[in-house]
Amino acid sequence: MAAPSFGDDAAGLGRGRAAAFVAPALVLVAVFLVFPALWTLYLGTTDYRLTGVAASEPRFVGTGNYRDVLGDGDFHRSLWLTLQFVLGSAVIGQTVLGFAIAWVMRDRSGPVRRLVEGLVLLAWILPSSVIAFLWIALLDRDGGTLNAVLGTPGTAWLLDHPMACVVVFNVWRGTAFSMMLCGAALGNVPPSHLETARLAGASTWQTLRDAVFPRVRGHLLTSLLLVSLWTFNDFTPFLITAGGPDGRSEIMSVYVYRTALGDGRLGFGAAISLIMILINLMIALVYLRALRDRGRGRGRARAAHAGAAEEAAA
Repeated sequence: MAAPSFGDDAAGLGRGRAAAFVAPALVLVAVFLVFPALWTLYLGTTDYRLTGVAASEPRFVGTGNYRDVLGDGDFHRSLWLTLQFVLGSAVIGQTVLGFAIAWVMRDRSGPVRRLVEGLVLLAWILPSSVIAFLWIALLDRDGGTLNAVLGTPGTAWLLDHPMACVVVFNVWRGTAFSMMLCGAALGNVPPSHLETARLAGASTWQTLRDAVFPRVRGHLLTSLLLVSLWTFNDFTPFLITAGGPDGRSEIMSVYVYRTALGDGRLGFGAAISLIMILINLMIALVYLRALRDRGRGRGRARAAHAGAAEEAAA
C-alpha cells in the first residue's frame, strides 16, 4: 500500500473539506480571542477614552500608559491585594481545603459522602449573582445571619474585614474543583501503600508525606495552576464589596473595571490588562517549570532503579 502523501489527512476529508470543518471554530477564536487581544494591545498605546475628544480622536502615546500604571499607587495596592487574594483563596484555601475534603471522604460511602460532595458542588454551580446575594445576607450589619448566630449585632463584616470576607467567600465558592481533582488523584494511590504505612505505624502526616504526596504531586500542581489563574482574574468579589471600602478590597480585575469603565480611561485600563496577562504567564511558567522538574526527577529515579536491577541481575 502506498504511503499517504503530505497533503492527505487521516480522516480522508481532503484539505478543502477539512478546512471547512474547522472554519467555524477558527472564526470564533478570531472574533472572541484574537481580535480582542489585538484591540487591547492597540488601546494600551493610546489615550482612548469613553467620552470627550479622546473618544473620537485618540492619540498614540506609546509606552506612556504602561509607565503611568507602574507608577500608580492604586496599581501597587491592587496588585498587593490580588496577591493576598490568590495566596489566601487559591493556594491556602481552595487547594488545601479541597484536598482535605477529598482525603476525609476517600473511604466514606453512602449518604454522608453524597451530602458533603453535593453541598460543595452546589456552591460551585450556583450563579455568582445568587451566591453574592446569599453572602451579603449572611454578612449584613443589621439583619445578617452571621451576627445573629454569633450574637454580635451591628458588626459590619464587609466594612471592617473586606479582604477576609472576599477570601472566605471565594474559598467557599471554588473549593469543589480542587476537591474533585484531588479525589480523582487519591484514587490513583495504591491501597497497598496506605496499608503498608498503617502497619508500619506511620502517622497521618507521615502517610501523606511519604505515600500520598509523591503520587498526587502532579495533580496538586495542576490544581494550583488552574485555581491560581482563575482567582487572579476573578471579578466576582466585586458583587459583594465593589472594591471598597476605600479600595481595601480592590483586586486587579476590579481596578481594571473601575479605571476603564468607571473613569472612562480605556487606554489606561488596556495597559493594566496586558500587565495582568504578563503576570498570568509568569504564574503559569512557574507551575510548568515545577511540573517539568517533577517529570525529570521521575525519569532519573526510573533510570536509577533500572541500573540497580541490572547490577543485581549481573
